[in-house]
Amino acid sequence: MHDHDMECGGSAAAPKDRSTAVLDVRGLRWASQQSTITAVLGRRPGVVDVEANPVAQTATVVFDPRRTSLAELRHWIEKCGYHCSGQSVPAHVCDPMAEPDPPTTALAPGKHRGHAGTSALPEGGPPSGREPGASEEHPRPEPDESMPSPHEMMGHGGHEGMSMAAMVADMRNRFLVAALFSIPIVIWSPIGKNVLHLDAPVPLGLREDVWALLLSLPVILYSCTIFFEGAWRALRARTLDMMVLVAVAVGAGWLYSCIITLTGGGDVFYEAVTVLASFVLLGHWFEMRARGGANDAIRALLDLAPPKALVLRGGEPVEVPTAEVVVGDLLLVRPGAKIAVDGVVEEGTSEVDESMVTGESLPVHKEPGGQVIGATINTNGTLRVRATKVGSDTALAQIVQLVQQAQNSKAPGQRLADRAAFWLVFVALIGGAVTLAVWLLAGRSLGEAMLFTITVVVITCPDALGLATPTAIMVGTGLGAKRGVLFKNAMSLETSARVQTVVMDKTGTLTKGEPEVTDVITNATTPEDELIRLIAAVERESEHPLAEAVVRYAEAKELATERAEGFENVPGHGAIAQVSGHRVVVGNRRLAEREGIDLADLAGQRDRLATTGRTVVIAAIDGRAAGLIGIADAPRETSATAVRELHALGVEVVMLTGDNQATAERIAEQLGIDTVIAEVLPGDKAAKIAELQAQGRSVAMVGDGINDAPALAQADLGIAIGAGTDVAIETADLVLMRSDPLDVPIALRIGRGTLRKMRENLGWAIGYNALAVPIAAGVFEPAFGLVLRPEIAALSMSGSSFIVAVNALALKGIRLPDTHPAPTQSSRETTVRSADKSAQRAA
Repeated sequence: MHDHDMECGGSAAAPKDRSTAVLDVRGLRWASQQSTITAVLGRRPGVVDVEANPVAQTATVVFDPRRTSLAELRHWIEKCGYHCSGQSVPAHVCDPMAEPDPPTTALAPGKHRGHAGTSALPEGGPPSGREPGASEEHPRPEPDESMPSPHEMMGHGGHEGMSMAAMVADMRNRFLVAALFSIPIVIWSPIGKNVLHLDAPVPLGLREDVWALLLSLPVILYSCTIFFEGAWRALRARTLDMMVLVAVAVGAGWLYSCIITLTGGGDVFYEAVTVLASFVLLGHWFEMRARGGANDAIRALLDLAPPKALVLRGGEPVEVPTAEVVVGDLLLVRPGAKIAVDGVVEEGTSEVDESMVTGESLPVHKEPGGQVIGATINTNGTLRVRATKVGSDTALAQIVQLVQQAQNSKAPGQRLADRAAFWLVFVALIGGAVTLAVWLLAGRSLGEAMLFTITVVVITCPDALGLATPTAIMVGTGLGAKRGVLFKNAMSLETSARVQTVVMDKTGTLTKGEPEVTDVITNATTPEDELIRLIAAVERESEHPLAEAVVRYAEAKELATERAEGFENVPGHGAIAQVSGHRVVVGNRRLAEREGIDLADLAGQRDRLATTGRTVVIAAIDGRAAGLIGIADAPRETSATAVRELHALGVEVVMLTGDNQATAERIAEQLGIDTVIAEVLPGDKAAKIAELQAQGRSVAMVGDGINDAPALAQADLGIAIGAGTDVAIETADLVLMRSDPLDVPIALRIGRGTLRKMRENLGWAIGYNALAVPIAAGVFEPAFGLVLRPEIAALSMSGSSFIVAVNALALKGIRLPDTHPAPTQSSRETTVRSADKSAQRAA
């Protein structure tokens, strides 16, 4: 068994001489078969780490591209007896011949580097004339006409591979054949005569055992071939898995019975062997159908990418496969169509539904210069989009790869379970031999001792142990992906379940990161709407962020637009203009003093607003103070709900910011935050995280900027919001695509639910084996007459695997807070109206 000490996942901290690829691996029918891939690839030169996933039918491989290549990796997988069509990324959005760039896990729209992301590799293995891994350079392969089409690869991973659906159908067919022939074998067996009281004559005048031998041949030569082939693959890879146990049990039982039959007859148990095979196949048919649902998230993501795109060639739209779109192409995107690749809008305005990629439910306004994401839906306007990222560089392809790497990664508990599964097979084989010897020494017949031995070998199969955590991890990461919560690996999923304190950066995380009008105070004679109307007319002429906040506030109130004349900008102080015959002064206290304006009763209000962290804008009309406007970086709409949800989970919430104490405390009071750490220099944020950790608490840090990166790295769980910088996202363990703080408690709930299912499944698998093995060995037979036959042991073992898979799928029912209401028609109209006004203002 090959041990792996290095985490897989291609983190930003990985050395530059390593690449990460998620390879398609078809034919992993049993959970324990992953050990074959792991053992073979793990011993190859240049391979750093391997994590196979029988549920997803993929394997994440970290390798040194100077010592090996994707073609060699594929060759070695196929030498194991499995099919590999290349990298597991949507074929119709990728260049099928591309080698991967150095790995990175930066994953935000518009901020991607070259992930490995091809869909297929050239046929054949390493170039002839050299040993695998011997060459230091691997030239880019030429296109191969024998490559499967994108449609074929999307369907089953290649011309020789089998999809999960095909493997389920194959398992069903093998079960039906085994069951069909097991029925007559049981009828003419001692069970049929003595238990079922059936006394049918044997056809053709044959002996009962000869007739049973003939009936068993289709079961052995067809239904059971997957056991024998799988066992051979495992032994050739110098490892042990479930296939070895089933093959030993079925093969030993059938060969023993066959020898007895051919040497004159005696006690045989063809019925035990064939019914055993039937129950194993039945259980795993059901189990494969159940765990097939664990990969719904990846399938849903793959289905998002449109197969065709409209590219403008010579001014005319031409429909081409998305895989043929190149950087620089100009795409025509009509209303209702999907945007094929990532790009920038060159012409047109529209609202784009990005919910399928980012999870943001409200449409996002797009205009020239705006970034668009591939696989999102253009709702109402026609756009011309210049392609900037295609193939494996698109947001969709990179999200798919990140989710796949997370699903294939292993939590510490799973690594232990994998090692336990290997030794459990070894113990089962030794235990079977000991059981045989003990019962023979106890005076039982060889036939009875063989029955006990086969039962022990079968019931100890560790498939449930192998499925215990991968299925739960797949469901958990899939749930997160659907909500825009991207876990980078199983470790981050498990860590999120143990978080006790969440530290949040203020600006851009808890707040919107842009100024907003929070307070409007007028004198006794000036109506509020009149004050805002006059001030907004002046501020429309200014480019200052505070001026834009006032203009947005006026537009939201739908106040009539006025035109300002004689506009005078006073740098650092404010502005002055004539509006509707009035001289309007808008600015800070220094401007008011310069203009000789007496605040009078408004002075106390100005001081109160200033002490609560607001920026105060003074407005005067015709030389007389008319009102005050308080402006601040307002909290996001979901921040307060996020804090409440975290408190409901028993998590302490801490705000960490470089802002002044008054501003921080104002936001904290609004949101119900427990602790405020303000006026912290960027370089000191990591030290503050370390202080919290020193109190014995597991700490998560949520941030979006370059200055948050050290703190994200220091925290037990680094959480980057999707709108953040590349550095922050690369350093983090978890990415929130929507930049929504409410996704933090969602991530923690998913983590806790997944860890709970992992523990339940591991507990069940271990408890099942601890109880079942002594019963199977006949320990309780002398005292209580409690005996398990091999076929009942097979049903119990298969049922255990089925229960584990179904229990993991139950995670889909976890309660998650509703982050955004569904967009209504009125909300869409408001968005469009706001966009129209912005366009008018710009004009």
